[in-house]
Amino acid sequence: MSITQKIKDLNLPDEAVITLSYSEGTDVFVHNETEVETALGETDVVSSFVSLLVEPHLHISNQWSGDILQSLRSDGHLDDYERGSFTFEDYLTEYITDNFYDQEFIEASTEKYDHKRGFCTLSTEVQVTAKNITSASPFLSGWTASVSTDNGTLTFDA
Repeated sequence: MSITQKIKDLNLPDEAVITLSYSEGTDVFVHNETEVETALGETDVVSSFVSLLVEPHLHISNQWSGDILQSLRSDGHLDDYERGSFTFEDYLTEYITDNFYDQEFIEASTEKYDHKRGFCTLSTEVQVTAKNITSASPFLSGWTASVSTDNGTLTFDA
C-alpha cells in the first residue's frame, strides 16, 4: 500500500503535517576527501528530493526555509534557468548537486572504517500537509513518512 493511500486511510485533518524522510548511502574512500561527491554521484537522494520539489501542488517545506521552491526563487537561485534548454527537474538536480555545500536541504554523514575507507549517507527531510499529499499523490517509493497523532507518532513507508 502506498504512503498516499495510508495517509488517506488515517483520515487526518487536511492541515496535519507529514514529515517525509529519505536516505541512501554508499561505500567511499575517505583519504582523498571526496566522500560526499562520491555519494552524490552514486545515490539518488538529490534526484528523489528534486522529484518531490517539482511535483505540482505539493508545496514541500523544511524547518529552515519554509516552502523550499519559493525560497530558492526568492533568493535568486533559479534566475539562471533558461526555459527550453533542459527540464526544470534536471536544472534543479544539477544546481543542488553543484551547490551542495551552500544549501541546507540534504545532509551528509560519513562513517570512517579506517584511514582509507568509509560509508557516506545522504539524507533529506521535508514537511508537507496531508491535503497536499492526498491531492498530488506523488511517487514516494523509498521515502518514510511520519505524522503525529493523538496516540503518538506514526511512522511508515511505502
